[in-house]
Amino acid sequence: MKSYIVIGLGRFGEEAARKLHEVGCEVLAMDTSSDLVQQIAPNVTHAVVGDARDKEVLKALGVRNFDCAIVAIGDDLSNAVLATMNLQELGVPKIVCKAHDETYRQVLLKLGAHQVVIPEKEQAARLARSLAADNVLDYIELSEDYGIIEVPAPKSWRGKTLKELNVRAKLGVNILAVKQDDSINVSPAADYCIEEKDIMVVLGDTVALNAVQKL
Repeated sequence: MKSYIVIGLGRFGEEAARKLHEVGCEVLAMDTSSDLVQQIAPNVTHAVVGDARDKEVLKALGVRNFDCAIVAIGDDLSNAVLATMNLQELGVPKIVCKAHDETYRQVLLKLGAHQVVIPEKEQAARLARSLAADNVLDYIELSEDYGIIEVPAPKSWRGKTLKELNVRAKLGVNILAVKQDDSINVSPAADYCIEEKDIMVVLGDTVALNAVQKL
């Protein structure tokens, strides 16, 4: 079972803590607000009032024993910086931070964060992708150049096997999964024949994904 400490229980931190606990992870939720800690306590493994700017508090909680720390106090850069530095110095294996903008993101990465997310930017990119192309059902941005889309099987793909299509060589994309109704076929075999109702989960760079959308 993976273990996480979530620092900061605003909307992002609270949701992250709840979802991680729902999927079976051990979650310690932490905030300086006793009200927020009390609210989330029934939905996580442990919940404590504490200040991540104080290294001794984090040390007492045994943060180095957690698989990952999530710093969800991105609206205040100074607090996020201190918390990230403390976690890094205490040897937390993975530190994920929430940032307010790209400047915050770069600062936190330089201070030792392993991953920094900008929720508003990522949600906006996801929405823009889905609105710009009528056939895109969902979009997940992995980086500025790579992403994953869900699209209905293009007409030119239907009735053909993945081996026949050879999309990796021809288009530079990978088919991660095929969805149909309530079922999902992860890493479908080369002899899988694409059907009309299939939803394709496709990984690739921006140029390649745009090409798939136009098929």
